[in-house]
Amino acid sequence: MGLILFIGIALISWLVQWNLKRKFEKYSKMALGNGMTGRDVAELMLRENGITDVKVISTSGMLTDHYNPANKTINLSEGVFATSNVAAAAVAAHETGHALQHAQAYSWLTMRSTLVPTVSFSSKWVQWIILGGILLINTGLLGQTLLGVGILLFALTTLFSFITLPVEINASQRAIAWLSNSGITNSYNNEAAKDALKSAAYTYVVAALGALATLVYYIMIFLNRR
Repeated sequence: MGLILFIGIALISWLVQWNLKRKFEKYSKMALGNGMTGRDVAELMLRENGITDVKVISTSGMLTDHYNPANKTINLSEGVFATSNVAAAAVAAHETGHALQHAQAYSWLTMRSTLVPTVSFSSKWVQWIILGGILLINTGLLGQTLLGVGILLFALTTLFSFITLPVEINASQRAIAWLSNSGITNSYNNEAAKDALKSAAYTYVVAALGALATLVYYIMIFLNRR
């Protein structure tokens, strides 16, 4: 049952990632009428919202775009930073949406940022702790303790995944509203921008549900071996 669950989650995750790349490639061919690059879009959105202490920089890779609250940088991938198309505009506005959340102390982002140090530690060690607990579960208290600690750590990463959902959805809502209101997108391509961000949001939904399913699986192992 557990193997089927993991295979199912992996398959759905792959399909969602494949769909995201397909949509990005599709909307990367849809040009913006004003010729603005992703960098231009992000910088304009920052200025119009009165944010002057955030830098927009380029980062290597594809779909590696992110906002770093630690050093206040919007990191746009090479395919977004210097290109002018609907996909680039949508991604740039989405990441700028996170900068707006940070500037306005958006509660879900604040909560997420608070968990980052703990989740970083958990992600590094949790699989090894859980593996050790599963291997030693029948040997007595040590195995049960290890598995229990591993489950608690994994529960934190699962919570982090679910807290990420409203953060990402809100950033996309800010992006779509600003793109439309500022005239960056129009009635023809605004739906394309919305579709691109919706596809990106699905990856976070799948990640959260996958984490929850895995957590339940580990809990079942713990309860059945006690």
